[in-house]
Amino acid sequence: MASKQGAAKVVAVNRRASHDYFLEEAQEAGLVLTGSEIKSVRAGRVNLKDSYVLIKGGEAWLLNAHIAPYAQASRQGTHDSRRTRKLLLHRQEIAHLAGKVQAKGYTIVPLRVYLKDNRAKVEIALARGKKLYDKRESIAKREAQREIERALARRRRGQK
Repeated sequence: MASKQGAAKVVAVNRRASHDYFLEEAQEAGLVLTGSEIKSVRAGRVNLKDSYVLIKGGEAWLLNAHIAPYAQASRQGTHDSRRTRKLLLHRQEIAHLAGKVQAKGYTIVPLRVYLKDNRAKVEIALARGKKLYDKRESIAKREAQREIERALARRRRGQK
C-alpha cells in the first residue's frame, strides 16, 4: 500500500500577499503550536490576512495570524487566537532573512499554511511592498487576460 509521504494539505492561503507585495524568495518554516491550535489548523480554521513575520532575538515569530479557538477544547485548553507564534528555521536562514529585511527594506509575509506529514508548516516569503500604480497595473493585466480567455471561450463555443 502506497503512503502519501510528502503530500501537503493546504489549510489557508494569504491571497492579499501577491496583491500587496512583490514576492521574492519563498521558503518553508515549521510552526510551534499548542494542542488546541493544531486541532483548529487541521479543521482549516486559519486566517493569514494582515499577518507578518518579525525577527527578534535571533528567532522568527509569526504575528497577527488568526487561528480560531477549537470548539471541543476545555476552557483551560483554549488559546488566544492572535497570539505570537514561533517559527522553526535554521539559524543561517534566520540570519539571511534578517539581513535582507534590514538592508533592503523587505518584509516577510506568510503565503500559506499547510500540513505536511501531519505537521503544520507555513510558507514565508521575502516581499517588497507595491505602490498603488503597481497594483493598478497588476489589476489591468489580470482583466486583460480574462478578456482574452472569454473571447477564446466564445470562439470555441461558436465553432462547436
